[in-house]
Amino acid sequence: MAKYQRILLKLSGEVMAGHGSFGVDPARVKALAEEVSEVARAGVQIGLVVGGGNFFRGVAAAAQHMDRVAADHMGMLATVINALALQDALEQQGVPTRVMTAITMNEVAEPYIRRRAIRHLEKGRIVIFAAGTSNPYFSTDTAATLRALEIKADVIAKATRVDGVYDRDPLKFPDAVRYPEIGYLEVLARGLAVMDASAVAMCRDNKLPIIVFNLTTTGNIMRMSMGEPIGTTIH
Repeated sequence: MAKYQRILLKLSGEVMAGHGSFGVDPARVKALAEEVSEVARAGVQIGLVVGGGNFFRGVAAAAQHMDRVAADHMGMLATVINALALQDALEQQGVPTRVMTAITMNEVAEPYIRRRAIRHLEKGRIVIFAAGTSNPYFSTDTAATLRALEIKADVIAKATRVDGVYDRDPLKFPDAVRYPEIGYLEVLARGLAVMDASAVAMCRDNKLPIIVFNLTTTGNIMRMSMGEPIGTTIH
């Protein structure tokens, strides 16, 4: 029995690239779609937000001489590419999926309308929210938090390359200590780079728990959905 009825799963764009640093790796996307569809068949309503870092990141070196607003809009369009790739992979698994974008592009996706998104979820469709919030200077972490609150998700699950929140970067420091759970205020006060500070503050103000877990371990999305103690819970 799933612990959460409705979750918002936040994926980085880099996840879509697999072992590469750019583009979409079909094998990685297929494996990801298999995991997500298994959770959906277990009765969990799933909203997805995927970043665009595998194509373009507004704050990256490639964008350093660009106008920030233009660069951020390019990043939003990159998230749409990822959303369409993920939609195709999910529907090949037999799971009905809708892409909803904050930037209107009627030929490829539905415009984001909150009530329609909730209705899709209630009908058992996976909803992928693309193009961020449509506003520059907001990250996909903030967009994911906003969508999670709007659709009344029970939890926001941040899928990363590490198995939770550490006191320092575990990829650089082997003696880094993982927190099984931690408070919003401690994350903000210590500057732990889990999510953007604005996203964490929004979760704190609205009492929305965050689970940070390792996506590279097969089956972790299901374990998280069932309430198994994996990763770190921020509450």
